[in-house]
Amino acid sequence: MRDFLLAALLLTATQAAAVVGGGDVAFPAKDAEKAVFSHEGHVVRAKLGCKECHPRLYLDVAKSKRASMKQMEKGQSCGACHEGKRAFALDDCAKCHQ
Repeated sequence: MRDFLLAALLLTATQAAAVVGGGDVAFPAKDAEKAVFSHEGHVVRAKLGCKECHPRLYLDVAKSKRASMKQMEKGQSCGACHEGKRAFALDDCAKCHQ
């Protein structure tokens, strides 16, 4: 019984570790498909730390669900990095809107 509990605990811990920073976050869009933010793409592949975005750009999911393209074009929200130099520019819609 003890071995079973240990195996179950390890399996649960492995699955939890597989989701980086809470996984993907979907942002609704008025005139396009929802935009999907990948924590894995930013934290693992781009090697960003949590403090690079939280709480500077994003407080939490509930307070950060609304960001217009106009705001992003002014360097707010995703536009703080996605300006074409540090990260791909905002003009390639299909990279975020799926």
